[in-house]
Formats: sequence, C-alpha cells, structure tokens
Amino acid sequence: MSLLKMKQNSIFPTVSILVFFLISISRSATASPDSYFDSFLNCLLQSPSDQSVSKAIFTPSNSSFQSIYEAYANNLRFWTPETPKPLAVITALEDVHVQATVVCAKKNNIQIRIRSGGHDYEGLSYVSFVPFVILDMFNLRAIDVDIASETAWVQAGATTGELYYRIAEKSDVHAFPAGVCTTLGTGGHFSGGGYGTLIRKYGLSIDNIIDAQLIDVNGRILDRKLMGEDLFWAIRGGGGASFGVILSWKIKLVPVPPKVTVFNVARTLKQGATDVVYKWQQVASKLDKDLFIRIMPQVVNGDNGQKTVNIAFIGHFLGQTDGLLELLNRDFPELGLQRNDCIEMKWIESTLFWFGFPNGTSIDVLLQRVVKNKSLSKNKSDYVRKVISKEDLETIWKLMTEIEGFRMQFNPYGGRMEEIQESETPFPHRAGVIFKIQHSVSWTQEGNQATPKYLSLIRNFYNSIAPYVTSQPRESFLNYRDLDIGGGSSNGATSFDDAAVYGFKYFKGNFKRLALVKAMVDPDNFFKNEQSVPPLK
Repeated sequence: MSLLKMKQNSIFPTVSILVFFLISISRSATASPDSYFDSFLNCLLQSPSDQSVSKAIFTPSNSSFQSIYEAYANNLRFWTPETPKPLAVITALEDVHVQATVVCAKKNNIQIRIRSGGHDYEGLSYVSFVPFVILDMFNLRAIDVDIASETAWVQAGATTGELYYRIAEKSDVHAFPAGVCTTLGTGGHFSGGGYGTLIRKYGLSIDNIIDAQLIDVNGRILDRKLMGEDLFWAIRGGGGASFGVILSWKIKLVPVPPKVTVFNVARTLKQGATDVVYKWQQVASKLDKDLFIRIMPQVVNGDNGQKTVNIAFIGHFLGQTDGLLELLNRDFPELGLQRNDCIEMKWIESTLFWFGFPNGTSIDVLLQRVVKNKSLSKNKSDYVRKVISKEDLETIWKLMTEIEGFRMQFNPYGGRMEEIQESETPFPHRAGVIFKIQHSVSWTQEGNQATPKYLSLIRNFYNSIAPYVTSQPRESFLNYRDLDIGGGSSNGATSFDDAAVYGFKYFKGNFKRLALVKAMVDPDNFFKNEQSVPPLK
C-alpha cells in the first residue's frame, strides 16, 4: 500500500480490526502468567492483515533472529551476553501489524520497545530488563514527496539519508532540516527534536512538521486532527515513544539555493586555536542565519608523542564562496578562511560532505541504512549560555587529553532558534543558548574492564566542566539519551517526582505539560522506558 493511500484510508482501523481488538481484550483475563508470550503470539497471529504477520515475527529460535536484532542495534556496548534480549522482534510490514502488536502486548503485559533506526545512545529502543518485544519499523519507510505543495509524508522507518535522496530526486532547491548522520531513523530522530546544519536558518526538524500519524495505546491510528493539538505538541520534541508509535510525519520542505558552500579547516593549539574558539563563541550564534559553523575539538598525538587537541571548524553556507568570504572577513576574520578552503556543491552533495564521504561520492550511498563501523560508545550533552574564558577553554583541552578516543562537538544556535518560544514545542533549549556540546567517547576493547574505565573517564570529564555550562537545571538533549542524568527501571519512573530528575533537564518547564498529556492519552503508562514521561494525574 502506498503511503499516500495509507494516509487517506487508514485514519480508523477497519471493522475487522476493531472486531479483533474487542476479541483480544475480552480474552485477556484467560491468559496465565506462564503463557503470556504464547498468548501474545497467538493474539498476533490472529490479526487480520493483507500480509501475514507470521513473516514479520522473529523469535530466538529463528535463524535470522540475531542478524535482525543486531542490524539496528548500533552501540556495541549492548551486544554483551549479559544484555537482555527481546522475546521477539516484530518487523511490521504494514500498519495493522503495528496496531496488533500494541493491542496484543498490552493485553499480555509485555513491554514494547519501538525502534526506527537504532541510534538510541543508551539502547532503550532495543534493550529492556523486563519481558519485552522490539517493534521494529524499518520496513515502513515509504516517502512521498510533493514539490508542488513543498511537503512530504515520511514513514517512521525511513532514514534521514533516504529522505534527503528522495527530495533530491524531485528538486535541487529543496531540503529538510535534520541530522548530519544519514542512517538516523526519522521516527525517533524527529520526535526528540532533530537538528543539523540548517538549524540556524530553519530551526529543528520538529519546527517543520505539520502533521503526523500515531498509533495510540488502544491501537487507533490518529492524525493531527484526531489526536488533538496537545498530543501533536507532545510528540514533536517530547519523544514519541512515551505516547504511542509514530507511523509517519508530514513535513514542510524548505528552500535552499542551487549551490551551497562547505569548508573544513583545522587549527592547532600552537596556531592559536584557543583564541579562535573564544572568538567563535562570541559570534557563532549571531552570524547570518545562512551560516552554520561547527567546532570539533579532538585529541591527537602531538610532538614527542604528547597528547594535544586539534580543532576543526566545519562550515555550511547557504550561498556561494564570494558571499561566505565577505561575511567572514567582516564578522569572523580570526578564522582566516581562504578561498581554496571552500567547496561549492549542491545541497544534497553537502549531506555527503557532512557525513564524511569523499568529494565526488555518488549520492546513492544515502540509501545505505545500516551502520557498518559500529563501536562501543558513551555520549553526553550540555548547553552553554555564557562565553567560556580562554583559561577555562585551556582547562577543557587539558582534561580532554586524558581520555583516549574522546571528542566533542560545539554546535551553534541563534538565528531561527532565537525566534521560537521555549513552550512552542517540548524542546526548550532556544533563546539565549550560544551552543550545544556533544561529549563522545568510543573504544574497541572488549571485556569487563574496558567499559567501566571509559564510562568513568567521560563521567569525570562531564563533572569537571559543570562550571562552564548551564545549571539548575543542567540542560540536556533528549536525542543524546543519557541515563547518567537520572532514570527509572525498565518499568519506567514510578512517579512524576522521580521522572523530574531527568525530565526538567530535557524539557525544563515543558515537562509538567508533557506529563499531563501523558495522563490523557496513556493513563496506565503502557508506553514506557527508563526515561519516559510518566502520567501526572
């Protein structure tokens, strides 16, 4: 079934599906605790559908189970023998499979973890410590681009790379604001906020979403009109997995010029990189909206094998080289950008540049969905609202050199982000933010000693830089999931107060409204994980 047909005809379940729901609910009292999973499978297999759901069910006894499980489990930290595995992976082939999975899991007290791309940094989309199944959305990835209306419907299992590719098939002068990583699943990426190089011009992914389809706790398919504005508000930045299963998004495409300009220039500490970073903090959020300059400090080997920090300044300008140089010579001459540092290309080609592909790579690589070079990793995030002094920057560089495999990203805000109120979406990190930091460490050593070592190192670093970032709350980015900042068990936080430990860091003053929405749409807290939004009754 095409996505266009789906969105026209699937607002309500069919009569046969409704009958199935009623029968399933009426039988719920007859299942014994020891047969919950068998009862779940029997329930699922009875669901009416065009394609047999049996083709979508993978249990550990199936020879393909492990490969299906691992394909979209991107953090090797959760590939250990001790990591709990799902009772099954349900690779839904159509909407009704998603509906039936929700209804049958709820009936049999089996938890669902919803996975669209597998980039959840803490593995919450594919790991749980209570009986669970993975509802994997990767087969539901249709994309319907309509250039005439400058919109597109995107199913939750589509990746950002696939979306960029399908837009480029229709137009060289349209784009969408979303992540630099091209293997991100749009279901989770958009619902947590979603940002990329267009953030200063057009805001976040959620700022450009105009409709959605969601399956609620009762198995109903709801669009924006049927779900209401409160729930539509909540899933755009509040994390869709707390409220239901995102099926698809309707997005507003944004205009881009026929040619954009990119650059990647590195500066060493001996070349005065600290001075350039200090100046960058003062101007990056105030530059023309068309310009985005990311800073990436990274630990490298210096003279005599001593660790030092090199800093890359990576830019994206919605225009050509002459305009970029004129702008930087006026507002940020300290960078010293030269004409031969700049490369002009189509916007779609710039998505390859940002993901690290060599210049001239075919855009067909955007259709590669599965991450090839997976690693063990831990990520954290921060927001900065006050310029960090040169002395404090030097302290940060020294701390960095003590962690092998450590890197940071400084992503500038300002521009469009200053114009959107904190309460307009659940994502609150708007006006006054100079830049966001991503802290990241990865390692290849396996075993019981390596992981605790690297986790301890990044945690110590995070604690050490607390004076330089936001506080009360120390703000964090939901898409960079971090269980260190608070979290409940796999059964979710037990109360609003418990959840507030992480909730106010992710959502600030919007957290209470999210919990009130949760109480309206999922009062029994079926959709939950270690950092989900609980109902506030």
